[in-house]
Amino acid sequence: MFRRPERIVKREEFKEKALDLRRVTRVVAGGKRFRFRATLVIGDEKGRVGIGVAKGLDVAQAVAKAKTAAKKNIITVNLKDGRTIAHEVLAKYSAAKVLLKPAGVGHGLRAGGAVRVVLALAGVKDATAKCLGRTPNKLTNAMATMEALKKLKA
Repeated sequence: MFRRPERIVKREEFKEKALDLRRVTRVVAGGKRFRFRATLVIGDEKGRVGIGVAKGLDVAQAVAKAKTAAKKNIITVNLKDGRTIAHEVLAKYSAAKVLLKPAGVGHGLRAGGAVRVVLALAGVKDATAKCLGRTPNKLTNAMATMEALKKLKA
């Protein structure tokens, strides 16, 4: 009797969070063509985090492409005691400005919106963050957070 080999289930090492989903439009001779743009943040909550942006004809395709793009843009963050960042840092990306400050154990992650998602998936448990730019754009705020994390010294 033929026996099927056991399938090895590969566990995904990264957690993912969809930051933004938008329907984008291109105007052509016959009317409008719709596509979807997905912004995805992936991280292992141990110091590695990445952001991916991609477009697709449907939401699932856009998310899958964004995940592939995010895996290519992963950075490693050195966490102090595995919980917080080493020092205060200010970064700017486009119109977004983000200020990150370290915090003591038990303080928690005091940040909002896109900044919170990026820091949480990076594994930062205790920190304070503030968006100083006036833009409500989730993508630019997330990218500014990534720039701030890149500026951190070990």
